[in-house]
Amino acid sequence: MEEKEYIASGILELYVAGVLSEQENQEVFAMVQKHAEIAKEVSEIEAAILKLTAATAPVSNSSFTSIKEKISSSNTAKPNVIPLARKATNWATYTGWAAAVILTGGLMWTMVQNNNLNTQLQSAELERQQLEEQIFKANTSLAETKKLNTTLRDKDILAVPLSGQAVSPDSYAKVYWDKNENQVYVDVQGLPKPPAGKVYQVWSLKLDPLTPTSIGILDQFNDDENKVFTLANSNDSEAFGITLEPEGGSESPTLEQLYTLGAVSAP
Repeated sequence: MEEKEYIASGILELYVAGVLSEQENQEVFAMVQKHAEIAKEVSEIEAAILKLTAATAPVSNSSFTSIKEKISSSNTAKPNVIPLARKATNWATYTGWAAAVILTGGLMWTMVQNNNLNTQLQSAELERQQLEEQIFKANTSLAETKKLNTTLRDKDILAVPLSGQAVSPDSYAKVYWDKNENQVYVDVQGLPKPPAGKVYQVWSLKLDPLTPTSIGILDQFNDDENKVFTLANSNDSEAFGITLEPEGGSESPTLEQLYTLGAVSAP
């Protein structure tokens, strides 16, 4: 816990008030010894309490003592007057100090409650911000999904299915090629999660002679829930393939790691 959070928790006020357990006292004492800012805060709390106590303490009874001595020397017939005066003064003193202690304790309790309330309010504000962010992301994702569905259903989009190869027969993918916009949308929902340090790379192929051209790596594969990626493709592609390459991609495809392959059908 950081020093500011520790101070804001209210435990220092309880430490000064002496209401903590022995173990808690030892823990706070250790923090005071270790952190100068916490030690300063404890000193300021103690000074505030002393000032408050002094302000609420009863007036000195030195004047009553002087009167008592005069009465004692001039009138010895009434010896009970002095004890009665002393008793009344003591009760006033005790009452004043008790009020000061109660007031101090009440103020400290209020400080602790305020600190706890501030912490709760900060936590609630953080939760609200997180919820707003989640809602924004959900709305954004929904809008992008709708836009993507509209694009893929366009009659001018050419769909190219890619089937699994020897290294991963169960894999599959699909390329949607928008020739007018020189873009492809690669749906790789059928590919397994790549191992650490590896990334899928998409290739545009000319078949005769075989000429592969990289059109992008799918380095956000694990973070994309839809598993549909948009890549630029201005090539006169005759086929598309996806290989598993070292992180960062390769200049030429690793054929032993060819996961999916599909030829472009003639229109």
